[in-house]
Amino acid sequence: MTAVVDTPNSAAPTLDQLRETVRTLCAEFPDAYWRDLDRERAYPQQFIDTLTASGLLAALIPTEYGGLGYGLTEASVIMEEINRSGGHSAAGHAQMYTMGALLRHGSDAQKEAYLPEIAKGTLRLQAFSITEEKAGSDTTSIETEAVRDGDEYIITGHKSWTSRIDESDLLFVLARTAPKTESRTDGLTLFLVDLRQVRAEQPASLEVTKVRTMFNYATNQVRYHGMRVPASAVIGEVGKGFRYVIDGWNAERILLAAEAIGDGYWFTERATAYAKSTERFGKAIGENQGVQFPIVDAYMKVRAADMMRFEAARLFDAGLACGAEANMAKHLASDASWEAANAALNTHGGYGFVDEYDVERKFRETRMYQVAPVNNNMIKSFIGTKVLGLPRSY
Repeated sequence: MTAVVDTPNSAAPTLDQLRETVRTLCAEFPDAYWRDLDRERAYPQQFIDTLTASGLLAALIPTEYGGLGYGLTEASVIMEEINRSGGHSAAGHAQMYTMGALLRHGSDAQKEAYLPEIAKGTLRLQAFSITEEKAGSDTTSIETEAVRDGDEYIITGHKSWTSRIDESDLLFVLARTAPKTESRTDGLTLFLVDLRQVRAEQPASLEVTKVRTMFNYATNQVRYHGMRVPASAVIGEVGKGFRYVIDGWNAERILLAAEAIGDGYWFTERATAYAKSTERFGKAIGENQGVQFPIVDAYMKVRAADMMRFEAARLFDAGLACGAEANMAKHLASDASWEAANAALNTHGGYGFVDEYDVERKFRETRMYQVAPVNNNMIKSFIGTKVLGLPRSY
């Protein structure tokens, strides 16, 4: 039976209660479910539908719009437990962290039109179209244009890494509405595009090319060929969209840190179980310190990263500055999960490469966190210059 949060207006449960709810739901989707999807690089539609029906995917939507009204701490636990249960929360995490742009900067009309439907699951917001091949992490250098034409904007350009657009009804697009000036961040505008209208009325304006990656991520290259959107699609002020994008970065980093932590616990738990149950030369391989110590090292680092995640989430939920903590949580968690992945693979030996053990699948999935949504070297640069005050390289 699908686990369902009691009522949309109830107070947040304890974290232990929330964990149990998520685990009960995830138990309906065992390893074989995720393994089969991974082989085909197929979207986990049944899982996302179940997660939506439970109310958990609307965790961050305020109760007045039909959501659960939880904080980022609770949302991060949901993401963690999905990965800890052997799943891959990437299929749903974008709705969590992109929601902030609509919640904090959308108009009352936009929130009233979309949030209740998103909370109910009749609309899906999973796609975020920001990155471009030539710009990469330098978001202020994007070239996709949005030109005003009466009561509409015409969007033309190319985006990479636009994930889950085929599975979404709504799409955030960041486009340039004014030339780049000395103020690098001005002139970029954020649009909330209703893909239902685009697909029905101007399908030729949207060209989507699937990109197969080393793990199941449902990502795409997208070309906008004069796509028309109403001026009412603008989020906040015209030309201020970059601010709205970076406003969500801390939440994104904290949530992805939680996912990596979930992976880290999955790896150490699987490695421990295998080390206890597998005998070689008449004894469990876990008796050997050469097997024990790498698992222990990884576990301790996952626990330490877990603490930083909760500190970052606490600051975020309190409305306090948390940029350093959010970035450190993402860095520490991604490094810890990768160390745990290697410990699990080494513990399983050759069987770690066999798909039915699921280690190789999770191994591929967790590697992403060191690279995306921001490379760990960029985080080191941020901490060095912004936190420690070290000189910046130009």
